[in-house]
Amino acid sequence: MALTIHRADLLLPGAGRAPVPDGAVLVAGDSIEAVGGYEELAAARPAARVRAWPGVLTPGLRNPYGPELLEQAYHPDPREAGELGTEPLTGDALAALEMTDARWGASARRGVRRMLAHGTVAVAGSLRRATVADAVARSGLGVEERRARPPGRPGLDPLAGQPVEAAFVLPPLGFEGRRADFAVFGVEVPPGGDLYAALARAGAVRCVATVLDGRLVHRRA
Repeated sequence: MALTIHRADLLLPGAGRAPVPDGAVLVAGDSIEAVGGYEELAAARPAARVRAWPGVLTPGLRNPYGPELLEQAYHPDPREAGELGTEPLTGDALAALEMTDARWGASARRGVRRMLAHGTVAVAGSLRRATVADAVARSGLGVEERRARPPGRPGLDPLAGQPVEAAFVLPPLGFEGRRADFAVFGVEVPPGGDLYAALARAGAVRCVATVLDGRLVHRRA
């Protein structure tokens, strides 16, 4: 089984657990084998491949607006940018489009890629369009239940409009056997600074890398 150590300047396990300077996550296949200081993990698994990332490694993020972003918005193809722009289309702009099942599926695939680029590893809310649900399932993105539509305007940044801790998927990093879903954000935190505030200010747009089910699915160029 392939072993990979993902190392970052700072590891934030989530659920109120203390940050780990020069922290790392040891991934075995699609699962987390261990979490801790890099030197300790590297000594325990000297044959593991090492990926070093700048910034803060956190649990992956949950976007609460799954249906709104994937079934009620159209993500234009780059070839349509001249006509439709690059941002998701909703409302009258969406109503003006001729949407087929195939077009919804293609839009969802592009939307998922944009979510992955924001550190998202799961969405909340039921997906009812078959082609959209299939695109999400094929990507490996998790789908979680939600009781009601959350307030606020749907957006791709899960760190906007809610506490940072609330955006993290559960359980926190550190549970052996937990699915290897996490993200790294290019955020610098000064000594004694508030890590959560720094993440909130920077936003998920600063995502450097996203790991989903043990796979590196996004890496910022």
